[in-house]
Amino acid sequence: MAKTQLNVRVDEATAEAARERALQRGVSVNRYIEELVLKDAGEVGQTFVEAAADFMKQYERVFAEEFGLDPGPDRPRPAPEHRDTHHREGLPGTT
Repeated sequence: MAKTQLNVRVDEATAEAARERALQRGVSVNRYIEELVLKDAGEVGQTFVEAAADFMKQYERVFAEEFGLDPGPDRPRPAPEHRDTHHREGLPGTT
């Protein structure tokens, strides 16, 4: 993969900390910084995935009821006549 040069300015204490950490890990400062960025980006992505999964888990039954989907083998599908549709009243295309 092609590399792009990125110039950053940090105070001397931060630069020294980066050099020491890179040395401790046996990698270049460039590689150390690259690993930090990749780790940070991965954590953000993982946090998003976990939050989305939690949201879907919390609202699974709502989605199943609204869209007529089977919510899973352990959760019986509600009977259509018991569906709560009052929340759609007043929206365009509804009565």
